[in-house]
Amino acid sequence: MDTKIRAIVTGATGMVGEGVLHECLLHPQVEAVLVVNRSPCGVVHPKLKEIIHPDFFDLSVIEDQLSGYNACYFCSGVSSVGMKEPEYYKLTYTLTLNVARTLSRLNPEMAFCYVSGGGTDGTEKGRSMWARVKGKTENDLMKLPFKQVFNFRPGYMHPTKGLKNTLPYYKYLSWMYPFFRRFFSGLVSTLAELGLPMINVTRFGYEKQVLEVRDIVAVAKAS
Repeated sequence: MDTKIRAIVTGATGMVGEGVLHECLLHPQVEAVLVVNRSPCGVVHPKLKEIIHPDFFDLSVIEDQLSGYNACYFCSGVSSVGMKEPEYYKLTYTLTLNVARTLSRLNPEMAFCYVSGGGTDGTEKGRSMWARVKGKTENDLMKLPFKQVFNFRPGYMHPTKGLKNTLPYYKYLSWMYPFFRRFFSGLVSTLAELGLPMINVTRFGYEKQVLEVRDIVAVAKAS
């Protein structure tokens, strides 16, 4: 059923979360967005409500504000560069599952969309630390009692013009986007093509719970 979306968005102070929030605020089927951040996202919009909450490991004090939503677009994340596995595990797996368990209890009819990453190791047995942790996060999210869980594995994401949280190194890569898109289409999307599929899988569902880049781009075209 194509119902109106009431979405919770995390990570809106980062490039990916800001891009997803941007698509939500533009989309006519999204009627309300709750941003949960550690610091203000700086966006003002009639659809938007924001909660500033510093501790994602303890949501008890804001639980009463998290009910009544049918989607969560979880875009929070950290780079594994320079991190030991216990710290990365805590900030990736433990934090994400804590939020997800809380939301699944409060909103069992919710579609939970998690931004993972290309190269994630769903077997949890590979040599790459970050890929194993992301894989375990995906696998355990899919065990939770949500209506739907979708794991998105983007690669290079061409930034949305005009947004403020684009990572600095993108200014050195963006000019190569047409080349990447033509010759490495299975690894490349736009940031808008990440936000739109989250909205579309919430509206229409999808036959896969893990979406690689080609799936992401295809679902972005759904109407």
